[in-house]
Amino acid sequence: MQTATLKLYSLNYSDMKTYLMAVLFAAGNIILPQLTHFVPQGGFIFLPIYFFTLIAAYKYGWKVGLLTALLSPIVNHVLFGMPPLVVLPSILVKSVTLALFAGFTAQYFKRLSIPILLLVVIGYQVLGTAIEFFLVDSFREAIQDFRLGIPGMLIQVFGGYFVIKYMLRK
Repeated sequence: MQTATLKLYSLNYSDMKTYLMAVLFAAGNIILPQLTHFVPQGGFIFLPIYFFTLIAAYKYGWKVGLLTALLSPIVNHVLFGMPPLVVLPSILVKSVTLALFAGFTAQYFKRLSIPILLLVVIGYQVLGTAIEFFLVDSFREAIQDFRLGIPGMLIQVFGGYFVIKYMLRK
């Protein structure tokens, strides 16, 4: 797989397109988890609430990513009770960490590749897991994404790569 040059769209909070894009990506993060919940433990395995946050932040910058990262879990919780309130802080921490990692990594490298997305996913998971450990005080709970979510991380890396690459063609 080749490296793709990235045309960054650094949107500002004063730009209405920032909010429109965040709402669209958050909608993806609301629909995708509903689909994966048909599979037993699908949310834990596929980590669907992070997928569009990665794409939003990598393609449109950390500001769109941050709005997506905050909106997605909160709206999902309010509408569907998922994620449960007890894990909402951990998911918000990982979502925000992902948005910042993805946005700043895209800005730094200005290109798209599987190794770069792998770096983003491992980076946000490691930092997010460390913070989650302090929040829940349970190592077993904190490493849950590494115990069950490897397929989801792979989907983020490879699926994210192909979606972003497709978006670059536009």
